[in-house]
Amino acid sequence: MALVLSVLEQGMIYAIMALGIYITYTILDFPDLTVDGSFPLGAAISAVLGAAITAVMITKGVHPLITLVVSFAAGAVVGVLTGVIHVKLKVRDLLSGIIMMTALYTVNLRIAGRANLPIYTEKTIFDNDLVNSIFKGNAAQFSTVVIILIITLVMKYLLDWYMSTKAGFLLRAVGDNDTIVTSMGVDKGLVKIAGLAISNGLVTLSGCIYTQQQRYFDVSMGTGTVVIGLASVIIGTSLFKKVTFFRVTTSVVIGSIIYKACVALAISFGLQSTDLKLVTAVLFLIILVVSMDRKKKVKNNA
Repeated sequence: MALVLSVLEQGMIYAIMALGIYITYTILDFPDLTVDGSFPLGAAISAVLGAAITAVMITKGVHPLITLVVSFAAGAVVGVLTGVIHVKLKVRDLLSGIIMMTALYTVNLRIAGRANLPIYTEKTIFDNDLVNSIFKGNAAQFSTVVIILIITLVMKYLLDWYMSTKAGFLLRAVGDNDTIVTSMGVDKGLVKIAGLAISNGLVTLSGCIYTQQQRYFDVSMGTGTVVIGLASVIIGTSLFKKVTFFRVTTSVVIGSIIYKACVALAISFGLQSTDLKLVTAVLFLIILVVSMDRKKKVKNNA
């Protein structure tokens, strides 16, 4: 039961991040490496965020729910900055993400004040007076997974709603054929910036929740985030491509849980926790190869 709950908790936390990567990778076709920095990074007033800001705000006595809002807003600013570097300064998309990822590392250290910041004694969204009054006795073990499930579903349905609006359709159009968007008199650059803002907002929100669940911040906790997100997106969209009653966002969420389950199984078979990054890389490689083979078969049959 503990293993199942851990997989569900981790899977749904990373699912929020994967929803953000779904926007850049699948919709915008933008290789945004900013997420490796925006997941753990952060900023308060000046505008960059991540898991670090969560730890700092909680230790300062700020209500943990407020950290979710501030983290998303700060993440949106990070995405805007990446978009401005790419759109306005004409820097290639890949390099734009690398520049922001590198800058956020320093920002993160400045905010946290050190490379590791524990918050074991502070109140979080999972451990406060309201949660403790609702989940008592045996139900307490399910409190974390229930809270994460609620937040994940809220973000999923908000993203579904946004994608059904005019702004959402323009976002899809920019990824498919930006010439059409330009012919409509819409600035495709601004649409890209908006997409990157939402994407990084989701990623940093995920980092915020992760920090509160793990009760610590570490400067290196964002390493490999983009790989985990891409793996989740590819697993979900590949496995449930023909399931018509599933929205793509639902597939991404389930894909994230499946990915985390695979990692947990690998660790349970005797691999060390220090091997996690290697397991992540190998799984991602296998997923990529399998998905490429499936695409070739479909193309040959056609």
